[in-house]
Amino acid sequence: MIKQNTRILAFLSIILLFQPSCATVRIRQEANEASIVVNELVKSTKSWDGEFLIAYPQGQPEITIRRITVLAGARLETHSHPVINAGVLVSGQLTVVTVDGKTLHLNAGDPIIEVVNTWHYGINQGKVPAEILVFYAGAVDAPITVARQR
Repeated sequence: MIKQNTRILAFLSIILLFQPSCATVRIRQEANEASIVVNELVKSTKSWDGEFLIAYPQGQPEITIRRITVLAGARLETHSHPVINAGVLVSGQLTVVTVDGKTLHLNAGDPIIEVVNTWHYGINQGKVPAEILVFYAGAVDAPITVARQR
């Protein structure tokens, strides 16, 4: 059990090394125990636009984690998410805009609790690709992203 916990903490520490201002994990092999320092990036009952989060979907829960790269100058299509999702911008910068004009500017290391059931798009106005890790709390056979019909 200790060996498995050590592997899990080692894996988490590798992930966290790539997150600016994020937690660090220190493993003490000699004592066969681990210690962890946690910096909470965000905790909220609301999305970034101030709206309360919706209830989790019914059905078998399914977690999806995506690493999304938005090239410099690129604009994502207008879309919405019918499920709660959150992420951390790993590198670059990204601006998120709702169709009613609310705007959020993200820089590397910034967390986001994304809007739910709200049409929005992302745009990378920077000079380098923007990379974001996003975690979606959905259900099996249910969409996590819906593209707006033109």
